[in-house]
This record gives sequence, structure tokens and C-alpha cells, in this order.
Amino acid sequence: MSSVSRTEPVHRPAVIELRQYTLRPGRRDELIELFEREFVETQEETGMFVLGQFRDLDHPDRFVWLRGFTDMEARREALSAFYGGPVWAAYGPRANATMLDSDDVLLLRPSPAGCGFPTDPAGRRRAGAGAPDGFVAAALWHFPPGTHEGGALIQDGLVPLLRRTGPAPFAVLTTEPATNTFPRLPVRTGENVVAVLTSYPDEDAHRRHLADAAADPLVRNGLLTDIERAQSSAPQLLRLAPTVRSLIR
Repeated sequence: MSSVSRTEPVHRPAVIELRQYTLRPGRRDELIELFEREFVETQEETGMFVLGQFRDLDHPDRFVWLRGFTDMEARREALSAFYGGPVWAAYGPRANATMLDSDDVLLLRPSPAGCGFPTDPAGRRRAGAGAPDGFVAAALWHFPPGTHEGGALIQDGLVPLLRRTGPAPFAVLTTEPATNTFPRLPVRTGENVVAVLTSYPDEDAHRRHLADAAADPLVRNGLLTDIERAQSSAPQLLRLAPTVRSLIR
């Protein structure tokens, strides 16, 4: 039995879901309003933690969010309680009606390279507050399953470089290999992903950081070339605008 109380939020999430939803055209704001009014505190009451919600700046019908759990068993318990409970019964059909696809989900865990998610609900804005400043970049690096070279290059090479040249990533996450404990919600399998998430005051600060990192001697000496050789596919960069009630911003 998990030791997490269903009345207490998760303060040190060891399992993270990165969820990317493709919505019906023009319905993103509708889902965000519903989500932030009905699905934030009610999910946290089951023992999970809603970490961040975002508009994808490159895809006007994409909603991206993250939630955390203390472990895989706590995840099973919390998701069973929420999706079997009265709030989802009342509002889930309205949420699902905005979606074309909700199965693009990565199951991740914090890397030793760092994880500093904001986890204090007191930092969350009230519904109806002004839109927060801020910009979040999430770089998703993909490597062949079962290999470790690419992940080591990211964690031991790229992440320290980013820390030297600009804001430090607030989270470095790697694929959680455990079996999905709540198969009602599918997750992507057969993945080997390293996700690097960084917050900035605005997008210009992100661009300056990338330029400074590109000028670093490690890059000139071939770090990015080595990472490219290890990849199974090109990295995905998510350019994200935090919503009003996102803790991450």
C-alpha cells in the first residue's frame, strides 16, 4: 500500500507524465478554462500533483501538461480514484469532447542531473488572474532503446553546458521503464527519451541562451555532433507558454 495520503499533494514526484493533447480546432482555450477550474485541486486531492499546463506556441490546437506521483503504485491509486470519481464523471465528457488525441504521453522519472519542479500549491494563481509572464522550453532527445551513450552525453555534457551559459534546467527527465500501472490511460512504450526543461523570462532569453551555448568550446569540439550520431530521431523542441494556473512558469 502506498504511504501517500490522498489528501496530501506530492512534494517530491519520482514519476512524471508529459502529456501532449491534440485538440479539435479552436477549442484549446475551452479545455484550459475547464481544466483549471475543475481538474487541478481535484486531481491533487487524490495524491497526484499538477505541475504545469501550457499552450504549445507552434501548434494552436495542442495542450501540453505535466503531473507527478511519488511512485508507480501511488500513480495507480491516484488515477483510479480520480477517473473513477465524481468530478471526472461530471466533467470528463466535456473535456474529451475537445480532444482528437490524448495518447501522446511520456512516462518519465527525474534524472540525477537534476529535478527542481515547483511543488507548493501556494504558488499557483487563482483562476481568472492575468496571464503569467514566462516561457518554457522542453527539449526531448530520442535514442535507441537499451542504449546509454546518448543519455550520458545529454546529462554529462549538454546539461552542464546549459548551466554555464544561461538558466539551469529545472528538470532533466529520462524514460520510466516500469509497466503502465493504469492501462486505461495509454503511454508511449519502447522509448528512450531524455527531456530537458528550462524556464525563461521570455522567448528572447531562450534565444540568447541557445546562441551562448552554441558558442561554447564543447559545441565547437563536437558535442552536438556526438549527440546526433547517438540519436534515433531528431530532437523535439516544445515552445511552451504557461497558462494562468501553471506552477511551472
